[in-house]
Amino acid sequence: MHAFRLAEPADAAHLQDLVQRAYRSSDEGWTTEKSMLAGERINIATILKKLEDTNARVLVAVEDSGHIIGCCEIAHVQSQNNTATFGLFAVEPRLQSAGLGRKMLAHAEATANAEWGVTRVEMNVVAQREELIAWYLRRGYISTGEKRPFPFDKNINVEALRDDLYFVVLVKTL
Repeated sequence: MHAFRLAEPADAAHLQDLVQRAYRSSDEGWTTEKSMLAGERINIATILKKLEDTNARVLVAVEDSGHIIGCCEIAHVQSQNNTATFGLFAVEPRLQSAGLGRKMLAHAEATANAEWGVTRVEMNVVAQREELIAWYLRRGYISTGEKRPFPFDKNINVEALRDDLYFVVLVKTL
């Protein structure tokens, strides 16, 4: 079994480790970006900053033992009262494809609707992650057709292993 709760500052190191393993270092699971990107996915300072943001909620899924097995962030877009953004999404690699991600995404959407009354969730997904985009489409997201540049020059601790990366924008009406 698992439960959802808000992340706390004491969780930051666990969240950093989980996100790093899910995207950069594990051969388990299907969310790895190892063929596209190397280096740090997120650092503890950035996680702590997200936890301090009053317009965002970092949610975690925990096992009965209290061990964190998933995380995500939902943030209210102040310039668009009806919109929230979704990100920082990671599930323990050994548990991927077991349904936790679906439940966590639905919980984040419900949290955004309950906390801020939003009716739309938006996210950026690396365009080359076709299997991930397909997963979101099965969850009711649609592609807007908008492309956003990958921040090659802003990710100091990230090494892009390809030069064709960019984001596509996905949205869902709640």
